[in-house]
Amino acid sequence: MKLLSILFPSRTIAWYTARMFLVRVAAFIIGLTVILQSLDLLSESGKVLAAAGNTESDLWVYVSLRAPQIVQLFLPFSVLLATLVTLATLNQNSEVVIFKGAGLSAHHILAPLMVAALGVAAANFLWNERIGTSASATLKAWQEQEYRKSPTAAPKSTQSWVRGGDDLFHADAVAGRGDGTRLTGVTIYDRRDNGLVQVVMAASATPIGGGWRLRDVRLFDVASGGLESRASLDFATEVVPRQFNTTSINPNFIALWDLWPQIGEQRAAGKPTDVLEAAAWHKISGPLSAVLMPLLGAVAAFGLARSGKLFVRAVIGMALGFAFFVADNFMLAMGNFGTVPPLMAAWAPFLLFLLIGEAVLIRTEE
Repeated sequence: MKLLSILFPSRTIAWYTARMFLVRVAAFIIGLTVILQSLDLLSESGKVLAAAGNTESDLWVYVSLRAPQIVQLFLPFSVLLATLVTLATLNQNSEVVIFKGAGLSAHHILAPLMVAALGVAAANFLWNERIGTSASATLKAWQEQEYRKSPTAAPKSTQSWVRGGDDLFHADAVAGRGDGTRLTGVTIYDRRDNGLVQVVMAASATPIGGGWRLRDVRLFDVASGGLESRASLDFATEVVPRQFNTTSINPNFIALWDLWPQIGEQRAAGKPTDVLEAAAWHKISGPLSAVLMPLLGAVAAFGLARSGKLFVRAVIGMALGFAFFVADNFMLAMGNFGTVPPLMAAWAPFLLFLLIGEAVLIRTEE
């Protein structure tokens, strides 16, 4: 209770500003979703209806799958716009002056907006992971089948490369899971001390304790150049069956709580996971960016409205918000290229603009 009284000296003012903010967030996201969904539907409706057997009801199916993506993409922009409109309105009506006259500081005025934005961020996160991921995966599969109602799944290659210690495995086909895993068309590059010792080729392989049992084996010795054939061979290696069952992952289609275990499997398979880790962290930092918007837009709230610079202040706040989105996408791209570590790619823009927002706020108050 003491902490609440410190953050919100006046509960009436806190509820008043938070309610203004949330109403405008809802208005902006609903308006943007309706407008953008209408424009998107105009461009895609011809493709949906061109598929055999599709009717107008399939257009509503498309809307139900596309709208979650639009909400996911534009909710942070809605929070930014709602922040600017709310703070500019309070400034224009001299309510900020009244709040300060009541003893509230700039941080006291912004605290209700930031708490409300935290609630919006939590709702955005749950929306993205519960609804957005499944809708995106379903829509992607439907688009790949050109919006046909009864899509025929395209055959997937089961070819797999796996690394265990210094050894490199290649299998033309993988079937089964766990102890029932069966590899076909196996080639093993047996490396020791970073040098290739022999190449083992087998028609099939099944897991055993501490390695794999190979059938119809041919061994090529690199040093002598000799080729030897055997009916079977037990090959000791660190490679385990689950490493062959990992598939390519699109983090946009997988909820965060399912993504982290799959990242662990990819890492155990010796596959690079930096891109997936950056995307996983961004699933948290992305929605959380809504909390920054009141801070970045605060420049529109302070300063006398009668000075004639309210519009300029609103533009500056909008520029700071859009600069954050640009920096966020840039760092995420750098993380995808492996230029920066995953944590930095996801969180550096957030921390940087948190400091910038505080600096601008303190400077404005001074």
